[in-house]
Amino acid sequence: MKRRAMISVSDKTGIIDFARGLVELGFELISTGGTFKALDEANVSVKYVSEVTGFPEVLDGRVKTLHPLIHGGILAMDCEEHREQMERNGINFIDLVVVNLYPFRETIAKPGVSFEEAIENIDVGGPTMVRAAAKNHGRVVVLVNPESYGEVLSVLREAGTVSAGMRKRLAAEAFAHTAEYDRLIAGYLERQVESTSSFPTTLRLTAQKVQELRYGENPQQKAAFYINAEAEEGTLANGKQLQGKELSYNNWADMDAAWKIAREFESCAATIIKHSNPCGVAMGTTPLDAYEIAFAADPISAFGGIIAFNRVVDGPCADAIKECFYEVIIAPEFSPEAREILSAKANLRLFVVGRGDASKTNHGWMMKSVDGGYLVQEVDRGTTPVSEWDVVTDLKPTEEDLSALDFAWRVVKHVKSNAIVVTNQKQTLGVGAGQMNRVGSVNIALEQAGDNVKGAYLASDAFFPFPDSIEAAAKAGIRAIIQPGGSLKDAAVIEAANRLNIIMVFTHRRHFQH
Repeated sequence: MKRRAMISVSDKTGIIDFARGLVELGFELISTGGTFKALDEANVSVKYVSEVTGFPEVLDGRVKTLHPLIHGGILAMDCEEHREQMERNGINFIDLVVVNLYPFRETIAKPGVSFEEAIENIDVGGPTMVRAAAKNHGRVVVLVNPESYGEVLSVLREAGTVSAGMRKRLAAEAFAHTAEYDRLIAGYLERQVESTSSFPTTLRLTAQKVQELRYGENPQQKAAFYINAEAEEGTLANGKQLQGKELSYNNWADMDAAWKIAREFESCAATIIKHSNPCGVAMGTTPLDAYEIAFAADPISAFGGIIAFNRVVDGPCADAIKECFYEVIIAPEFSPEAREILSAKANLRLFVVGRGDASKTNHGWMMKSVDGGYLVQEVDRGTTPVSEWDVVTDLKPTEEDLSALDFAWRVVKHVKSNAIVVTNQKQTLGVGAGQMNRVGSVNIALEQAGDNVKGAYLASDAFFPFPDSIEAAAKAGIRAIIQPGGSLKDAAVIEAANRLNIIMVFTHRRHFQH
């Protein structure tokens, strides 16, 4: 019995070679529109769908395959009752369906795309054939991904048929394909009618599993890493591991924290992360300079940490890095010399993120699971520019002070609350993270800064509820403090700063991180 394949693809990657392979195996090919033209021009034997249906394409191509002779051939089961009905109605079995859909994602991503153009790129016939074939995967092979062409051809050549298990796997992939397509369309239409709402009525997410991880946060927990289907270039998820051991759950969490800090700065910067908090952040004239200053901030905690750079890691920087044990190094790129030097540390993971525009990649939502649900919020993008700060004390900052406070403010944004950071012009000196009261974080940061605290700068992610933190900072020798303000006790806090000769700046923007 002659086998038939229905082929209608928007993405024509590999389709010519695949179609030729099917013809060599004795398949009769049926196709439509652009796919038929591509196959015909490549001298692949193929029938136009109208030859099978006896009905022309109509309504500007909106109706091509929606016909009983096509869908009957796909949906028919291999049983006596269906065979009798097919023979009576002149329907032939279709054994293989190869379809991928109109590029709706690419269409709506184009600048200035009209609503009419977006709607015209909603595929109807394609999803219908895919769903029909996937439903009937007991008999029909359905393909939506060009990456599967070679595997299917190989199996057909060796075994003559595709196993039930493989058909089931391809059917699941097909339903996932149409589900993601419908998610994009529904989301686009909802944004047209709910344009004033920040969040959709129904939250639809699609993510592809990249890898199963050895375990989760702890060995008793299973874990996996998924990539958001809409993640852009320059995001961590779209990065590439160049060498080293497989990444763990905790690696990914710390890498995310490190990369967010590194790209916070336009100047050359490096950060070293432990347990999602920075133990050293610095700016420098070169990656080596930035790294050495960041390392000096807390050499003990740096051991076993994760480093992120916002510049290409070069040979001199790599030479310095290899002298200490680290889990992961992240950068936009590594020079050939750096890769050669660091290749000697086989377990060290090198991870390239690329040079995506942070203003475009640092967007979207953040999600956190709670018992039985999800919390969703916007990403905390950017921060208050220096021009919008308010100096609230009698003592006024110099340009040098403002630059140092800006550095401290950009770091404290990424420290777990209650967060306090003590810095000089370009280096963290002490970090107080995650304490249950703010003065506790202040004391930790001041103690860590040690003798370097004299004339240093202190940043707080949220307001000071009492003057006690200001008094502790003044006693240690802090020169200036930056904080959001907004406490009922602001007047008392400002009075304390004036009395103790400390500069204080309000940003009017909080940066809690839990």
